[in-house]
Amino acid sequence: MQAYNERLVVPTSWWGLVAGGGLVGGLMLLPVGLAASAVGVVAAAALTAWLVTAYGSARVRITDGFLEAGRARLPLDALGEATALDAEEARALRMEAADPRAFMLLRSYVPTAVRVEVADPADPTPYLYLSSRNPARLVEVLDAVRRRNAAQS
Repeated sequence: MQAYNERLVVPTSWWGLVAGGGLVGGLMLLPVGLAASAVGVVAAAALTAWLVTAYGSARVRITDGFLEAGRARLPLDALGEATALDAEEARALRMEAADPRAFMLLRSYVPTAVRVEVADPADPTPYLYLSSRNPARLVEVLDAVRRRNAAQS
């Protein structure tokens, strides 16, 4: 069962980078000829589109007793308290208050986040910083799933 699923897609304005990348690729090959320039436009735009899509494919999910955030996958029973962060709190945590040992699924275009304590003493990671467009909902689902799992134990 999937209790929560959020994809941290890039904003629409970032697709302007694809056009810009194509333009740069075309201009670089313009001295070679128009055909080479056309190939450069297509190739550079395709590469830029792939990079934008790959960067915007990060997901935060709660499924089958696990929290999956990007490439991290932790069992819910290894997690402690979750706190929703508004834009100012999130900025402070990712800047001056950041712990270098923390796992950060950080997307600069998502101003809000969730801080999830790691309760596993064997894990050196003190907390997870997860960018989220809906941090209150993520905290609510995390708490509900953890309570349900604790009641079943």
